[in-house]
Amino acid sequence: MMSENTSSKATVFVVDDDQAMRNSLKWLIESVGVPVESFASADEFLAHFQSGRAGCLVLDVRMPGMSGLELLEHLAQKGLHIPAVIITGHGDVPMAVRAMKSGAVDFIEKPFNDEALLDAIRRAIAFEEQQRSQYSEHRQIKERLAHLTPREHEVMDMVCNGKSNKEIANTLGVSAKTIEAHRARVMEKMQAGSLAELVRMSLTVSDGP
Repeated sequence: MMSENTSSKATVFVVDDDQAMRNSLKWLIESVGVPVESFASADEFLAHFQSGRAGCLVLDVRMPGMSGLELLEHLAQKGLHIPAVIITGHGDVPMAVRAMKSGAVDFIEKPFNDEALLDAIRRAIAFEEQQRSQYSEHRQIKERLAHLTPREHEVMDMVCNGKSNKEIANTLGVSAKTIEAHRARVMEKMQAGSLAELVRMSLTVSDGP
């Protein structure tokens, strides 16, 4: 079952043109304590959705007008990457696979088991929370980097590449004590408690968005 901690800030956005299915999904998801908002079409969802909201999509791959796949592609073009669970009929599996390539995290075939759908939603919400946390950390590190002087940037890069204070001093033509002072300021400004943490921050920024 879904834990309250996993989904306390997340909303599940159900998009399905079948009213009976929308109502059924809403009841099922709300039964485990997760907020749900339902929409009869992709256009209705887009008209109401506010970027930055935490949660995931549960949508039918086939709908009149904009399909579930087209909705995902539209969101991706706007830079909005919302984890989605696709509900698909047997004949729509190739389309569901395409949806996975457009950012969906899972697809469930009709008729589906309620617990399987809830598990897929839980995974989607956990994925979204992880992405949100990584983005927040990445932003904080970049803000700290912005406060370094050009020389401190140089020292940090060399420290993170395994250079000793003496090697850095020789490269930059200054004393080892000067490098020690720069290094101390880098650690303070980056709020790094250890060299390992500083290296991890450097890698996070180089690998991040």
